[in-house]
Amino acid sequence: MKVNGKETTFKEGITLSEFLEKSDYSLEKIVVERNGKIISKNSYCEIILKNEDNYEIVSFVGGG
Repeated sequence: MKVNGKETTFKEGITLSEFLEKSDYSLEKIVVERNGKIISKNSYCEIILKNEDNYEIVSFVGGG
């Protein structure tokens, strides 16, 4: 699986939600795209990671 263009290893059978939490992402401050499509936050716990998937994870940063 690729995350933000880099090959990434993961535990087989893990959900997107579990992966994000173990990778220290703040779920409230990110948007996830899988294979070119934005994923609803409600779906994170239903999506099982697959080797052929490509993810882009974008974090929002406040500032002014």
